[in-house]
Amino acid sequence: MAESHLSLGNNSALHTSAVCCRVQSGRYRITVKRDRPLTYEMANPPHFIGHRKSWNSWNTSTLKDALRPSQTAIEDVFIRKFITGTWHALVCSEIIIKRQHNMIRIAAIIRQAIHPRKMYFLIGYTEELLSYWMQCPVTLELQTVADKKDVVFKYI
Repeated sequence: MAESHLSLGNNSALHTSAVCCRVQSGRYRITVKRDRPLTYEMANPPHFIGHRKSWNSWNTSTLKDALRPSQTAIEDVFIRKFITGTWHALVCSEIIIKRQHNMIRIAAIIRQAIHPRKMYFLIGYTEELLSYWMQCPVTLELQTVADKKDVVFKYI
């Protein structure tokens, strides 16, 4: 670890350290009471992407010379916000977006807190509006759980 200390006058000092010492991004802090629930995806640190956890967006637009990488990223953010707002307080996990050819498949885990008829309406409503806005077929692949605690992997 390369550290340096540069004096800037009588009372002032500039302290620098190597950038590699700060490995905090994508990690969750441990709470005092250890009562913060984490799902399996959240419990694994970012360097395990591709080993123990997968990407939240599956597409080929980020390859070299691929078309529309920025539009795909913005569309993914829009899809996640739309689903979180439409399925308010029902989504228990991360929203996984898979793009295959001209089709978008969206996977998520939701709670069984609403009547099945309303759930079927929301599925059709979400698929229809997203298909219209994205100009391609959109399919929802939803798994349901009885309680949000069923997807908790560990507490920190």
